[in-house]
Amino acid sequence: MSQHQVILSLGSNQGNRLETIQSCIDLIHNEVATVVKVSKIYETPAWGFESEPFYNAAILIHTSKSAQKILNQVLKVEKKLGRVRSKDSGYQARIIDVDIIAFDEEIISTENLQVPHPLMQNRKFVLQPMLDLGLNWEHPLLKKSVSQLLVQTEDTSEIKVVQSIISPIEKLQLQQFNYIAIEGNIGAGKTTLSTKLSEDCNAKLVLERFADNPFLPKFYKDQSRYAFPLEMSFLADRYQQLSDDLAQFDLFKDFVVADYHIFKSLIFAKVTLQEDEFRLYKTMFDIIHKEMPKPDLYVYLYQNTDRLLGNIKKRGRSYEQEIPADYLEKINQGYLDYIKTQTDLNVLIIDVSDLDFVKKQEDYVFLLNEINRKIGLARG
Repeated sequence: MSQHQVILSLGSNQGNRLETIQSCIDLIHNEVATVVKVSKIYETPAWGFESEPFYNAAILIHTSKSAQKILNQVLKVEKKLGRVRSKDSGYQARIIDVDIIAFDEEIISTENLQVPHPLMQNRKFVLQPMLDLGLNWEHPLLKKSVSQLLVQTEDTSEIKVVQSIISPIEKLQLQQFNYIAIEGNIGAGKTTLSTKLSEDCNAKLVLERFADNPFLPKFYKDQSRYAFPLEMSFLADRYQQLSDDLAQFDLFKDFVVADYHIFKSLIFAKVTLQEDEFRLYKTMFDIIHKEMPKPDLYVYLYQNTDRLLGNIKKRGRSYEQEIPADYLEKINQGYLDYIKTQTDLNVLIIDVSDLDFVKKQEDYVFLLNEINRKIGLARG
């Protein structure tokens, strides 16, 4: 797992409690981190003070941010929803309350953050919604699962289900597709996006095994000499990997997401090979291509050349540092020319030149919404 798994507890006992909880989930998903799972909403009595009953829920979010960053951002969400924090001690009625219950299985103790939440084992309104999330999580201090904590809690409060809520990720319905290919130029972010999608949407991840290719470092130093063996080895490896991974259905995953499609072999080969080499290569490619399944959705991430060069420099692979700008431009044009000819391929082109879908949640949500829009068009 490349991202942190964070459990948040949501509560409200003022105003339209259901609407507030839903608005809170939407704000967190759009501005803070990806909301992957949502529990049922429960009504529970006020805990530790006399007041109106609460609506409570738990959500699972995925993020690369620190626990402190998440805390700071959920406090802003509370404020947007009208929460005014009082300096008075003790429990109070509130329009919204968001607590970090768990951050992976880490133990955090700072002046303003205690994780796991020190009172979670005493609160049924925290434990029951957490159980709904179906996580294989163990309390790092008490060494007990959520179900064990729920059985052993001394809280005898009555708790009743109000209704179920669908998480923002579940609304996407990506499981309608069997195979999604995320493509793009070198440094476009296709592997990062594929990995995030696989983790957030319960997909089987297929990543290109470029790091294992012995010809790649040699090619970047002497393209004319090593272009043909490089492209042939890539073609053989891509065919073998995709054939194996797409044939092996995973009962526990909803679909397959890959950070490449077999056709990229032809695009790169056309740029790197001499004319006679390319003719021979294409003969081999056409035989292989006929046997490969087409993706149900082909997403192309477009990045301008300056941004690509910046990303390549940032990730620091030594053999990529001398890639010239004109080579990247030829690859990009090759992709766009290919896409124009594929009238029977379900293609989505997204310009990500001004997006940072790792650090900016709103940019990642934009990508998800673009994919969702494409699903709607495919259905329509």
